[in-house]
Amino acid sequence: MIPERLAPVLSEVRPLAARFEAAGHRVYLVGGIVRDLVLGRSLGGDIDLTTDARPEETTAVVAGWADAVWDQGARFGTVGLKRADTVFEITTHRGEAYAPDSRKPKVAFADDVEADLARRDFTVNAMALRVTGDDGQDPQLIDPHGGVADLAAGVLRTPLSPEESFSDDPLRMLRAARFIAGYGLTPAPELVAAVPVLLDRLEIVSAERVRDELTKLMVVDDPSAGLWFLVDTGVADVILPELPAMRVEQDPIHRHKDVLAHTIAVVAKTSPSLIVRMAALLHDVGKPKTRSIGPRGVSFHHHEVVGARMARDRLRALRFPNDEVEAISQLVYLHLRFHGYGDDVWTDAAVRRYVRDAGDLLEELNELTRCDCTTRNERKARMLAQRMDALEARIAELREREELAAIRPDLDGAQVMAHLGIPPGREVGEALAMLLEARLEDGPLGEEEARRRLDEWWTARSSA
Repeated sequence: MIPERLAPVLSEVRPLAARFEAAGHRVYLVGGIVRDLVLGRSLGGDIDLTTDARPEETTAVVAGWADAVWDQGARFGTVGLKRADTVFEITTHRGEAYAPDSRKPKVAFADDVEADLARRDFTVNAMALRVTGDDGQDPQLIDPHGGVADLAAGVLRTPLSPEESFSDDPLRMLRAARFIAGYGLTPAPELVAAVPVLLDRLEIVSAERVRDELTKLMVVDDPSAGLWFLVDTGVADVILPELPAMRVEQDPIHRHKDVLAHTIAVVAKTSPSLIVRMAALLHDVGKPKTRSIGPRGVSFHHHEVVGARMARDRLRALRFPNDEVEAISQLVYLHLRFHGYGDDVWTDAAVRRYVRDAGDLLEELNELTRCDCTTRNERKARMLAQRMDALEARIAELREREELAAIRPDLDGAQVMAHLGIPPGREVGEALAMLLEARLEDGPLGEEEARRRLDEWWTARSSA
């Protein structure tokens, strides 16, 4: 009897499998989709298959059946296709290995699925499900390395020795962190021991591949265990050295908490949004460089300024898109802006500036601020939450009254030029900046009051 959760996938794949078998080939579901079927997890994304057919043979088999075919990855053994709303990726059995001085894998095709599975990253991904044709036979699980048993035991192992597996593709040392965190797996002792020995192999992995794998780790439900694995094994020293640098020694006199432990706790509290998670990961990277001890204890003056610059540099080195670099580094820069807020301290002008400076990142900044509180002091945590609630209420009130999201000077550039009788130039920009400050400080002015202040400013400027 076929388990109910397999039926929808098999119904999608069987017509395709029948075509391969008619052509004298076999095709298997492979990798993550098999793992998630075993776990009963919901499936999403493409359907991955492996076959003994070579890419050109695969293309011939699917001709006339697929609505679209693309073969840009054929030299690596992969042919993509789409039928109706389903996307398939079919890869010839293969083994991949990196030459000692190359960033690109060498691909060798194989005839047996077992050879393909042996070269996969972890045993939990080294399983295949043979899909028969339309004869109604049950599918056959191929699990030569004990992936099902490892899933049941919660263990992360490699099909071959970890030294061989990580040498073949060094990115697997980083990928291990995602499976540790995302699937609650405990790495086998030999896997952990192999990582520090092979760290230098990470140098051949492109920044883009590191970025993509780090991104996948950061959006699992709770990345904490994976982040600790990266730090403890030394992987972070290579790909994100700012992270282990935050492992500040405990200060027994001033009792300052470990910055790294705090950082990972903040990450765990945030929602699985890449921008917020990366900002949480990097929000205190400036602390080690600004740490000082004075009469009142440990301080980190201007660590948000230093940290924003460090975050920008690291994200660029990892080839993050420019818009993500700017958003994440801006959140790092602004993450202390809320502190000190109280109804008796912040004027409406200060609230307007907070909203203006946050811009489109206001919700993310508020979330980061809330999650930045990791104190065990319930009273202190409750007070911070209440202050944030109060600030968000004031923002909502001002937004309703003044359309905060669209704060602009009460006059535009054309009106300034017409009123002052000046051409485009630096003076217009200075006038608009003055009017914006007045708008932030005093709220909506109206055109008449704005023109009066413009006249005063112009007179003072001209006589200076």
